[in-house]
Amino acid sequence: MAEQQNNQQKGNQKEQDINQLLKIKREKLAALQEAGKDPFQITKFDVTAHSRDIKENFEQMEGQTVSVAGRIMQKRVMGKASFCNVQDLKGNIQSYVARDSIGEEPYADFKKYDVGDIVGITGEVFKTKTEEISIHASRVTLLSKSLQILPEKYHGLTNTDIRYRQRYTDLIMNEEVKETFVKRSKIISAIRRYLDDQGFMEVETPMLVSNAGGAAARPFETHFNALDEDVKLRISLELYLKRLIVGGLERVYEIGRVFRNEGLDTRHNPEFTLMELYQAYTDYNGMMDLTENMFRYVAQEVCGTTSVPYGEHMIDLGKPFERLTMIEAVKKYTGIDFDQVPDTAAAKKLADEKEVHYENRHTKGDILNLFFEEFVEEHLVQPTFVMDHPVEISPLTKRKPDKPDYVERFELFITGREMCNAYSELNDPIDQRERFKAQEELFAQGDEEANHTDEDFLNALEIGMPPTGGIGYGIDRLVMLLTNSPAIRDVLLFPTMRTVD
Repeated sequence: MAEQQNNQQKGNQKEQDINQLLKIKREKLAALQEAGKDPFQITKFDVTAHSRDIKENFEQMEGQTVSVAGRIMQKRVMGKASFCNVQDLKGNIQSYVARDSIGEEPYADFKKYDVGDIVGITGEVFKTKTEEISIHASRVTLLSKSLQILPEKYHGLTNTDIRYRQRYTDLIMNEEVKETFVKRSKIISAIRRYLDDQGFMEVETPMLVSNAGGAAARPFETHFNALDEDVKLRISLELYLKRLIVGGLERVYEIGRVFRNEGLDTRHNPEFTLMELYQAYTDYNGMMDLTENMFRYVAQEVCGTTSVPYGEHMIDLGKPFERLTMIEAVKKYTGIDFDQVPDTAAAKKLADEKEVHYENRHTKGDILNLFFEEFVEEHLVQPTFVMDHPVEISPLTKRKPDKPDYVERFELFITGREMCNAYSELNDPIDQRERFKAQEELFAQGDEEANHTDEDFLNALEIGMPPTGGIGYGIDRLVMLLTNSPAIRDVLLFPTMRTVD
């Protein structure tokens, strides 16, 4: 009890100390405003250099006058001269601030600045006696007053929940977090360069749709007041992009947000970034070649190598990716050959023996997929294309001519995670209508993720779609791979979080 009371007293004292510090910060701001030095009245500051550029090009920049701007992260006041460390977009740099260089009154103001304040510093580039590249300030300008307290510098911001909720603070305190999101931007830019060079055209399609199709997922629903209609947020980009293939745009892609009303875990967020592309006159083999080449290109461009670390593994994107059919993959890791399983009843018997849960509506093809998910996925660490899925789980895919119970589809797995999903696209409108009909029956049986019939899409197919290869990539998972990030929230600037009061 005594220890509990002692901890309570310490907590109360800490809260009082924080409140006092916050009060002092506001008093400093009020004094600046009263003296006509309100930092929030400043509208611009001309930045001529960034920290990393100065350090990397010191021999050329020594003695030059530069202007940098950023947040004060450390400050040491020593009488007539002081040092501060300023953090900008590219890193941080030390500044030497002397009374005789900036003037008595500006120096008196500078001494009152706090860690967290944003300043602009103009001065000459030099090296200190300890060989640290620095800026000898001739002018310091307070650009913004911080009225909050940053986490303690050397311990950083470690509370995961706060890191995700206050990403702005996370970016300030954790340099590796900033690097992750800089790399994310470079990854997306590299993807665009690669596809543009391959003759693809980037397009945009609707997010608000009447029929959210193209994937097995529950949509978010809302109401469009102007038309008095219920609409949904898209779960996929597929059906509109295929309409563009019908219209004669032979190579199209879109990078955009999609929304799926599902749970949160290390691999899933209800809104995420998907890229889908469609290419006329090719098939899923063409999509495999494109994917393999694109992953290599992006890794080399962004990471400088095709061998990238992920957790305890080194992922080799440089060698040819392994290619297995789903039946081969299940046989490899379970010893069960589904080619020898005659029907659904036999498949369910196997599932019972292996304690694989299934639903009454599931058929042999569904159970093959359940076996794959249960026994195979986790083993696919190095890049592996898993091909030729059952038709039951592939409502938009062209059947294999020599094996009509299976389709020309593949998924790429790396680190045990699905990275993309591709088809030889179904372009037979009669077959497609039957597939939609089967999906409607599944929905009626309680499958909330089943597709619905899209009459306009069927009309487009009846006008005529050429043989087409299509693929969807989870951009966030690719970023996770190339930044060695364990959870999807680590690569989303603002992941979905439960609202707090």
